[in-house]
Amino acid sequence: MSSKSPRESGAAVNVQTLLNEHPFSGFQWRIFALCFFIVLLDGFDTSAIGYIAPHLMTEWGVSKPDLAPVLSAALFGLAAGALSAGPLADKLGRKLVLVGSVALFAAACLASAFSPDLWTLTVLRFITGVGLGAAMPNAVTLMSEYCPDGRRSTLTNAMFCGFPLGAAFGGFLAAWMIPHLGWRSVLVLGGVLPLVLVVLLLWQLPESVRYMVAKQYPVERVRRVLVRIAGDSVRSVQRFVMTESAPESDAKSGIGVVLSAPYRVGSVMMWLAYFMGLVIFYALINWMPILFRDAGLDPKTGALVAALFPLGGVGAVFFGWLMDRFNATRIIAVGYALTAVSIWWIGQTAGNLGWLVVSVFLAGTIMNTAQSSMPALAAAFYPTRGRATGVAWMLGIGRFGGIAGSFLVAQLSAQQLGFSEIFSVVAVAGLVATAALVVKEIFSPKPHGEAVGRTAAH
Repeated sequence: MSSKSPRESGAAVNVQTLLNEHPFSGFQWRIFALCFFIVLLDGFDTSAIGYIAPHLMTEWGVSKPDLAPVLSAALFGLAAGALSAGPLADKLGRKLVLVGSVALFAAACLASAFSPDLWTLTVLRFITGVGLGAAMPNAVTLMSEYCPDGRRSTLTNAMFCGFPLGAAFGGFLAAWMIPHLGWRSVLVLGGVLPLVLVVLLLWQLPESVRYMVAKQYPVERVRRVLVRIAGDSVRSVQRFVMTESAPESDAKSGIGVVLSAPYRVGSVMMWLAYFMGLVIFYALINWMPILFRDAGLDPKTGALVAALFPLGGVGAVFFGWLMDRFNATRIIAVGYALTAVSIWWIGQTAGNLGWLVVSVFLAGTIMNTAQSSMPALAAAFYPTRGRATGVAWMLGIGRFGGIAGSFLVAQLSAQQLGFSEIFSVVAVAGLVATAALVVKEIFSPKPHGEAVGRTAAH
């Protein structure tokens, strides 16, 4: 049924068909922009503590070990926020949880600017992390549910690029602000900007149209949103339905769907892949400057080379394009396999600065591209009733990989492993992620079309 012609009052319109057949509208680009800025501010606030840490040591007279709790507090908060917010969003709606999570990290970040001591700052960084952890997966979920099938991965990955851009933008701003305005100004900015965004979200952000149909919202509310995408062709429609390509589950809750028989193996394998990706990221981002120094590079050169590693996340747009045209799971699995090879290659380039620069940039580009593509993969894997939980739990459980990665290199160094041996061990995590996605592909339920969810006729 073509969604471009007027419907008689008794006809049912499939909302995903509507999204697929109509050009991507200005209304959908507005949703993209709002979600992009959520993720951008997420990246800014997540990285803010790293930029101000040296100034905390100076002002409060604390040592590096004293900073460990405040540096890791947000990581634990990110995990807690993601694990709790996904089920809430599948129960209460994407918009409510998303706006609430942005308001939470905004208020906590702003309050942390006035922290009198390290303990207070640590508590507030944990609360900030809870909000950040809740915002990211719900932005991914909401955006994916307004995308046409043929562009979902490209658009979702493009939106996710806001995170590394926010982190980098924060670094440039902090470098200017701290000498002129002090370290607290970075946290003030990190709180004020998302508070402004909260107002825009309340005003301009709609609820997910797929969620509204799945939850059988009144037809008038669904129609008001779809008119802004499809215009007059839906003004007379009295019923909307939705097709799920993913198999339905009898589970009543979001986590029930994620752990139900059709999705259990795929869920665990995506958790494992994302966990291993963050093991790699945090092991290298935290330890490469030290490892390079131990390999004979001067500290300034080592720091500059290490800074190349997180720059490659924008490549996720290219991966999204590939995922929309080929098998998405296999595309990312190849990315993780190439990540393992390129990280192993870093360990073979000690003593050759030119090849070290090339290998670090290449490894960072491939690794960040594969990792940044995982939320889009998860969003496409689950049905609407469990999508927010599925994306959020993958991100939340994966955060513990970041914590593990931070300790991994310390343990390897304590065992007296050399430069090339350490990178070889870290590379194994990429092979594990590859194997996990291969298992997911083998055991994943096969897509099909099934109409679920129907708005009441009026």
